[in-house]
Amino acid sequence: MQIQTAHVALIALLYITANNILLILASKLLGESGEQCSACDFREHSKQMRLHSIKSQILSILRLEQAPNISRDMIRQLIPKAPPLTQLLDQYDPRVEDEDHATTETIITMATTHNPIAQDELSCCLFSLSPKIQPKNILTAQLWVHLRPADVVTTVFLQVSRLKPGKEGNSTRVRVRSLKVDTDAGAGSWQSIDIKSLLQAWLRQPETNYGIEINAYDSKGQDLAVTSAEPGEEGLQPFIEVKILDNLKRSRRDSGLNCDEESVETRCCRYPLTVDFEEFGWDWIIAPKRYRANYCSGECEFLHLQQYPHAHLVNKANPRGTAGPCCTPTKMSPINMLYFNRKEQIIYGKIHSMVVDHCGCS
Repeated sequence: MQIQTAHVALIALLYITANNILLILASKLLGESGEQCSACDFREHSKQMRLHSIKSQILSILRLEQAPNISRDMIRQLIPKAPPLTQLLDQYDPRVEDEDHATTETIITMATTHNPIAQDELSCCLFSLSPKIQPKNILTAQLWVHLRPADVVTTVFLQVSRLKPGKEGNSTRVRVRSLKVDTDAGAGSWQSIDIKSLLQAWLRQPETNYGIEINAYDSKGQDLAVTSAEPGEEGLQPFIEVKILDNLKRSRRDSGLNCDEESVETRCCRYPLTVDFEEFGWDWIIAPKRYRANYCSGECEFLHLQQYPHAHLVNKANPRGTAGPCCTPTKMSPINMLYFNRKEQIIYGKIHSMVVDHCGCS
């Protein structure tokens, strides 16, 4: 909670600094030309600084020095053609409701085809686990496997074996899960298996994570499990879907003023701003492609301080403050985002302080 509060305070401080710089520039223009900078020009500066701030903020929160270099063609190959991702995209909610409650984050990790440590050409698959995943915060963990279509109606026995270190560098197999699946002829399907306990074991003893072996034999002994992408099977590789718990608290603040771009209001106000990630060239953000971010702009003259009681009290307590009140967010909320990280893992979670809900003078 303290980290989140400090983060919001830092963003507010950046807004104050940016707006103060703009006020100085406006005053300089007034002194040199004798003409006051128009409110629309000032808002345009605020808007551009807000866009720049959002880009820097996202990269900072995700601990990225620069945006991942993932092309649209690469994304089409990497995104699993699977129910969990389809549901996320179909039911995507770009905003988080303003409630205090525990929330979840979904992390989707695709498999690599083999484990270079195990020296076993048949081993599949190895998963690189996000440091966000801890044994105590796992709500669910599902392994998703795609089965190739069978020639006839058949029963498939899906088996998942854990690979463990053995003698002379080889790996041994311990069956951890099995599933009996009745399939129709000519139709492929996705199957999911609960691997929460396996994942927790890996996390408690990372050195034992040699990966897993996946087989799905039909009545003829054919292995129908897609464990590596053959031509035409892109996006059908196995992957792990993990939902973790994330506890968040948010507080309510005063509402402030709301304006639009045609408004003649000069006081501190919240204005609409839509961020389009495709315009940024950020194809690595899967969803939302755009969202309503909003920004703050306007004057905080002392005669208007009755609109903002908190700022008025601060000003009375420190009447000789050199900076003066500045138009800045007084309430911000997160958005849900589906994106690739630099390890080409798919993350579905919250990005904090991305939407300006209220503006005020402080």
